[in-house]
Amino acid sequence: MDIKTGFFFLFSAVLLFAAYRVVTARNPVHAVLYLMLAFSQASAVWLLLKAEFLAITLVLVYLGAVMVLFLFVVMMLDIKIDQLRQGFWKHLPLAATLGAIVVLEMAAVLLSGFRVSDEPALVQVVGQPVVEVDNAKDLGVLLYTEYVYPIQVAAVILLVAMIAAIALTLRARKDSKAIDPAIQVRVRATDRLQVVKVAPTRAAEPAAATEENKA
Repeated sequence: MDIKTGFFFLFSAVLLFAAYRVVTARNPVHAVLYLMLAFSQASAVWLLLKAEFLAITLVLVYLGAVMVLFLFVVMMLDIKIDQLRQGFWKHLPLAATLGAIVVLEMAAVLLSGFRVSDEPALVQVVGQPVVEVDNAKDLGVLLYTEYVYPIQVAAVILLVAMIAAIALTLRARKDSKAIDPAIQVRVRATDRLQVVKVAPTRAAEPAAATEENKA
């Protein structure tokens, strides 16, 4: 067994352990952390398979953005674990059915086998040195040449979704203490200060009269 195979078994074992702990962890924060560990091990396996683009995409998108957001949301929410476990047995048949379907689909894929492809070969042009094929570079060239219009459409859709999310979250709230600058500029001094007439205070009683009243 060479060192590449050893790293593959190491990353796979940690990945399986992290995936198991994601399901069995009682604390939601611990489950999110184990899921981040699982994603990191999956990216390492893809690096061993020479899929650099998928590996770096998994790290940047999921570990760098999505999982950090999930972690902050889970930590900020006051999740009642006892309330979540109340309907466990009621939803167990449906969950078991869906789990069995997933297992059967994965077994069908594994038993059917995979198409094994050769490693990228070295390209040699006449009169030039041998150049190794870079799949990330080739994928980038392919995306921005033949598939440039689908990439632009996807970018526009993501931009519209981002603007819609910002517009939905910035609605006026009743408990907001924000002040409109236009109203603040047009305000007058009489609107800020109001003079109220107060009745004069009563004079204090003499000390002698106070002692007589006590006696």
